[in-house]
Amino acid sequence: MGLLVGDKAPNFSGTAVVGGPAANLTPANAFTNINLENYKGKWVIFFFYPLDFTFVCPTEIAGIGEHYAEFQKLNTEVVGCSTDSHFSHLAWRTHERDLHDLPFPLLADFTGENAKAYEVYKESTGYALRGLYIIDPDGVLQYSVIHPEDVGRSSEEILRVLQALQTGEKTPCGWKPGDKTLG
Repeated sequence: MGLLVGDKAPNFSGTAVVGGPAANLTPANAFTNINLENYKGKWVIFFFYPLDFTFVCPTEIAGIGEHYAEFQKLNTEVVGCSTDSHFSHLAWRTHERDLHDLPFPLLADFTGENAKAYEVYKESTGYALRGLYIIDPDGVLQYSVIHPEDVGRSSEEILRVLQALQTGEKTPCGWKPGDKTLG
């Protein structure tokens, strides 16, 4: 594994389905090109999930969406990514009730280029594992974790880790906002 915490985060780029109510999304207004540079000066939660139209993925993506306002208060943007096409993302957002009001973009990585750069591309399946990265405002990778395909992530834990990183201090196991840091 060559990508480590403390390294410059690889650029991600491609066509994404923008956030907002799915009822208002059409192929004419749903797609936009994004890349890591768009978020310079902000923290970024960049996460991969295996595939659209699966069982675990919408539960965790909706969970992250429920905390989006809290992420925004922490100067943080969220971008989800899978190896599906942007057309698949749009169809999924329209079909999956829990994703209708998703407030952040889903990036298409149909070639797997982004997943390969972040070292979560699984050659045997052709899709990405559940990788999650927290990138600081200077574009430096501050956190990474990879979950197995069948295990969803906790949006509360993502938020807690982000808050711990933003203290700039050492935080003990189980630290929560308001707890003492270790200096």
